Amino acid sequence: MQDDLFIDQAVGPTGRRGNVLIGTCSWTDASLIKAKTFYPRGCSTAEQRLRYYASQFPIVEVDSSFYAMPTPENARLWAERTPAGFVFNIKAFRLFTGHQTPVEVFPPDIQPLLASQADKKVWYYSEVPDEIRTELWRRFIEAIAPLKESGRLRAVHFQFAPWATCDSRWTTHVQHCVERMAEHLLAVEFRNRTWFGASRVEETLAWERDLGVSHVVVDEPQGVGNYAHGVWALANPRLAVVRLHGRNAETWAKKGLSASSERFNYEYTDDELAELASSIDRLAEEAFELHVLLNVNFEDQGIRAARRLHALLQRLGLSAD
Repeated sequence: MQDDLFIDQAVGPTGRRGNVLIGTCSWTDASLIKAKTFYPRGCSTAEQRLRYYASQFPIVEVDSSFYAMPTPENARLWAERTPAGFVFNIKAFRLFTGHQTPVEVFPPDIQPLLASQADKKVWYYSEVPDEIRTELWRRFIEAIAPLKESGRLRAVHFQFAPWATCDSRWTTHVQHCVERMAEHLLAVEFRNRTWFGASRVEETLAWERDLGVSHVVVDEPQGVGNYAHGVWALANPRLAVVRLHGRNAETWAKKGLSASSERFNYEYTDDELAELASSIDRLAEEAFELHVLLNVNFEDQGIRAARRLHALLQRLGLSAD
C-alpha cells in the first residue's frame, strides 16, 4: 500500500451547528472507478479505495447490502479501514423492503431450501417460509454487528419498494421491520406517492415519530411514476436523512437501462445546490445530526456535488459566526 495516497483525518461535519455529514451512496460504483477522476493513481484495491474515500468524506451509504446479504467479515474490514469518527448507513436487504428477490441473491445455503419449496425464480417477503425469514433477519443483524459495535453504524436504511402503498398491509410490514431491527435506528424512505400526498403528510410523519424511525427526505423527479414527495420534516430528533437522487425525469422511470448510473445520471446546478443547502440548513437546526447522501452516480457527479454542498454549508456556518 502507498501510504502517501491517504490523508490522515477525514473531512468533518459542516453546517452552522457542525452537525451535517455529507457523502455518497457507495464508494465502489463501476462508473466512478472507470472515470479515474476521484481515486488517485495506484489506488486500486478495495482497501485503498475505502481508506481514500474516508479521507475525503465523513460518511458513506453501503448499497451492496441491498443486492445481497452482507457478511460480518466485510463489516469488520469496513470498520478497520476507516478512521475514528467515520460512519456508515447501510441499506437493508431487498427482500425486507418488499422488492422482488431473485433466488441467486439469497445466501448459497438458503437457495436449495427455497428451491425445495417451489419452482420460483423470484421471491417476495410474504412468500418466503417464516423460518427462513427469521434466519435471514438473524444473519443480517449479525452481519452489521461489527459496524454497530465499533460505533461506525448510524442507521439502517429501509428503502421500500415503489409498490409499497400507504395501506394496512404495508404499515403492518414497516412496523414488523422496526420490531425485527430493535436496538437499531431505522431510516425509512418511501417510494410511493400515497405516503405523502397532500392529505397524508402530517399523518405519516406522526406515525413515523411514533415508530421512532428517521424520516428520509428525497430529492427526485416529481410527477414521474410512483414518485416520492420531498417532504422536509423531522420524525426522530436524533437523525434526519436527505437523499439526493437527481432530477432526471427522462431516465427516472425508463425501462431497460443497463446500469443504475444511467438512471441517476444528473448534474446538479449551482442554483439547485444552493436551494438544497438552504433547506438542509433549516432542517439541521432541528436535528441532532443530519446526513446528506448523493445518489447521483454517473462517473464522479455525486462526489463533485457532495463537495460543492459541503462548501455551501460551510459558508452558511461561517456567515452565522
